[in-house]
Amino acid sequence: MIYVKIYRVQGEVLLAACDEELLGKTFREGELKLEVKERFYKGDLVEEDALESLLEEATIANLTGERCVSKAIELGYVEKERVLYIEGVPHAQMARLFL
Repeated sequence: MIYVKIYRVQGEVLLAACDEELLGKTFREGELKLEVKERFYKGDLVEEDALESLLEEATIANLTGERCVSKAIELGYVEKERVLYIEGVPHAQMARLFL
């Protein structure tokens, strides 16, 4: 299961999603720090498959965790080579550009 939260701001749709077990944890590696804050990520608890429709709508996505990031890669929203790992935890961001 994953937590998802949607923010709608000035025409943008921001999707924050993280694997359930990562909520509230902090990861550090070198100078990098990844905080999986409840106030940002904790929304609805859903199955991974729910990410497909949420990513379709999102203009920006902030994804943390193996299940979230893998699903975004599988769906073509994130390139595997662009994923950042902090203490082994994958983190990816997506921004949709409209030209």
